Amino acid sequence: MNKTEALKTEKDGLDIQEDLVRFAREGWKTIGDDDKERLKWVGVFMRRPTPGHFMMRVRMPNGIVTTDQVRLLAQITRESGRSIADITTRQQLQLRWVTIERVPEIIARLEAAGLSSLQTGMDNIRGIIGCPATGLTPGELIDTAPIAREFQRIFLGNKEFTNLPRKFNVTITGCPEHCTSGETQDISMTPALASGGDGDEIAGFNVAVGGKQGSGGPTLARSLDAFVRPEEAAAVCAAIALVYRDHGPRESRSKARLAFLLAEWGAERFRKELEARLERPLPRAGRDARGATHSDHIGVFRQREPGLNYVGLKTPVGRVTANQLDALARLADRYGRGELRFMASQDVLLPHVPDTMLGDLTQEPLLKELPYNPSEIRRGLVSCTGTDFCNLALIDTKTRAMALANQFEKDIGKTRPISVRWSGCPASCGNHHTADIGLQGCKVKVDGKIVDGVHVFVGGRGGNDPRAAMRIMEDVPCDELPEVLERLVRFFPRPERQAPPPEPRPESST
Repeated sequence: MNKTEALKTEKDGLDIQEDLVRFAREGWKTIGDDDKERLKWVGVFMRRPTPGHFMMRVRMPNGIVTTDQVRLLAQITRESGRSIADITTRQQLQLRWVTIERVPEIIARLEAAGLSSLQTGMDNIRGIIGCPATGLTPGELIDTAPIAREFQRIFLGNKEFTNLPRKFNVTITGCPEHCTSGETQDISMTPALASGGDGDEIAGFNVAVGGKQGSGGPTLARSLDAFVRPEEAAAVCAAIALVYRDHGPRESRSKARLAFLLAEWGAERFRKELEARLERPLPRAGRDARGATHSDHIGVFRQREPGLNYVGLKTPVGRVTANQLDALARLADRYGRGELRFMASQDVLLPHVPDTMLGDLTQEPLLKELPYNPSEIRRGLVSCTGTDFCNLALIDTKTRAMALANQFEKDIGKTRPISVRWSGCPASCGNHHTADIGLQGCKVKVDGKIVDGVHVFVGGRGGNDPRAAMRIMEDVPCDELPEVLERLVRFFPRPERQAPPPEPRPESST
């Protein structure tokens, strides 16, 4: 039994909640190593780069939050004294510079506001990803926000799901435009149509399982050849997680993801085990309803409700300040319906903007900092946390990502749409394996000195014909990246990407 399995056997991770008040009273230096790991079950993470301070990760299914919730997150961020937070690639927010003394009170405030940090780390079902424009976009087959909420209701705080062999990632999307990177998830439910038996087609999901990026490199999710109706989707996700709980490998942490169980069993055996747990057969996969184009939902888009639009705003590498969170809440109240949505691309979507108010919205000062019309280099930019806060990262990612984007804009100018994604280590939190250009941090020796470097990957893509990026260069010093990538992009094929629909002509609301 490895160390983590022994830790979980001794005490369920959720039981650490009983010790939070004591930790707050006695201070962070009194917390033992095992309990530092258990704190991750309640979304509290000790960070070696910031001794005495913790990160807290807050979940919100599909990234959907109210303006009152955003104002609370801004207030907590401001109270830390550093006033920064990070949007993650799982549509969550990471609070920084939290002291252990504040943790019980912050958890209580989050819960009172309808938010939770539970099970956002370690061997749990992580934040549920979905299309950020779910329920809004005309081309969507199914609004998946209710499904994500129901699935979270099933597992959150439930000890049946708190001892998985490893972390567990899920995406449920009805969007046909490949905006959720389902191919790298442990469960990927994507839009499909199946025969209803009377000649009509039923909207639902095809199911793929076993995708991952870290733990030995990328593995693309494998089809179970199964169709699931929307009303069954949450229960099927829960059953898949429990099959993994009971049968997933636990000997080695580096070989414990669901992908390794799929490699051992094969998709057909896994499907049979799932059907046995569900106590019913699953129909075969339906017709794939995904299209050939990709949308990142950045820009101004028509909603299905006449006269309304959603506006996707680019957040530079996901880092936001308390003031920006407050300003976003103000804009959502002023121009929308008191709702915002964090995106898996680390960006923010503002829904329900009337045609007559678009002109005024685009003139708001915040949209200079978080633009709806970024450059093609900047709009596809994603970065993990990096050495600023992460225990595993080998290089500074966010600062370097922004500097490289600025250099690209200066040297290349307008270019084809290109996604550039940075991961500070092999864990691949920046999703570099699915990018046009993926950069994985490493250390390189140059003239006898150890400096920041990257391995360079190209050609990753998602959708109905996914492909993991190929590593074409190793140990490239970060200082040489602008020159290396400038030569590279000249030969890069143009990816298919759906352009946003024409913007309504701005009109004054007065």
